[in-house]
Amino acid sequence: MVTFGRVLREAGLEVGPGRIADALSALDEVDIGRQDDVYWSLRTTLVTRFEEIEPFDRAFNAWFLGTPVFPPTRVRDAAAVRSRSGGRADPIRGGDRRDQQPERLEVGWSAAEVLRRRDFASMTPEEFSRARALMSELATVRPRRRSRRLRSHPRGRALDLRRLARRSLATGGEPIARSFRRRIDVSRRLVILCDISGSMEAYTRGLLLFMHAAVEAGRVEVFAFGTRLTRLTTELRTRDPEQALAAAAASVVDWASGTLIGASLKNFNDEWGRRAMSRGAVVVIVSDGWERQDPALVGREMSRLARSAYAVVWVSPLKGNLDYQPLSAGIRAALPHVDRFLPGHNIASLEDLAEVLVGIDRRHGR
Repeated sequence: MVTFGRVLREAGLEVGPGRIADALSALDEVDIGRQDDVYWSLRTTLVTRFEEIEPFDRAFNAWFLGTPVFPPTRVRDAAAVRSRSGGRADPIRGGDRRDQQPERLEVGWSAAEVLRRRDFASMTPEEFSRARALMSELATVRPRRRSRRLRSHPRGRALDLRRLARRSLATGGEPIARSFRRRIDVSRRLVILCDISGSMEAYTRGLLLFMHAAVEAGRVEVFAFGTRLTRLTTELRTRDPEQALAAAAASVVDWASGTLIGASLKNFNDEWGRRAMSRGAVVVIVSDGWERQDPALVGREMSRLARSAYAVVWVSPLKGNLDYQPLSAGIRAALPHVDRFLPGHNIASLEDLAEVLVGIDRRHGR
């Protein structure tokens, strides 16, 4: 499937790790010995636009069925043929020498694409308003895990004895209608720790809008830290994003101040880690990694957090710069305990984060 994803990307389809994970989940639910089941499972999860159907079919036939694939036939433009023949008229047209200008193809970025690539630091309030809809879609993505309890499922393998006995009462005690159970996928807790220090001020608004949408979608805990740690989950539950940001700003006393990453992580581990908030959760730390105190404290507390959490993802707006290198002491102390290190400077980078969260269970092999 990984190699087939590369084939689809070469064919022009936008296939990332998240879609590959969805395709693998779909294949788990069907009989892979049936060609139609495999085809429709992959087409449903990997194809999103009508124009992608034809290249997908060609790639599927070549990869899974071994069908020879020939390049698509290209019809040459008559005007282009005349231009290469020195402007001579087509003899079939009976000497028609009128120059026919070929239809120009205007290629440009859509407004949504421009907004996806726009850096949060350069966004206007109007652009933030338009970006909320895109962020709301991304914020619903959650890491998944297998439930410990068995749930009723039509394709389960474990017999549901309690429901079987209850249904048999209607048939005189005969177990005719059988019910089954299986473990299903449920959302894993997501914990976000966001740096709101002065060095992150240009990106704070965009990231808080994303976290507000994530809290509204449910099963998310949000903390802000600068020189101290502040829980913002309650403030961000307000439906209006502007009111939520105002409430968050009012509750944080160290907004745009210095950065004490190690002390803030220690506060989280001592208070909230002991309440099992990070146990089995995916923890996302949003920070540029600048630390004012001893970076060794960052390393120790990141080690504690990594032992408790299922996975730790570090998101840095600075990583969006192609020339960026993680040279600051704080980030160098943290990276050995981080599962993924991602950029976080625009909506496109948040899409990458969403794909990582979707496929994080697959990557860990659980």
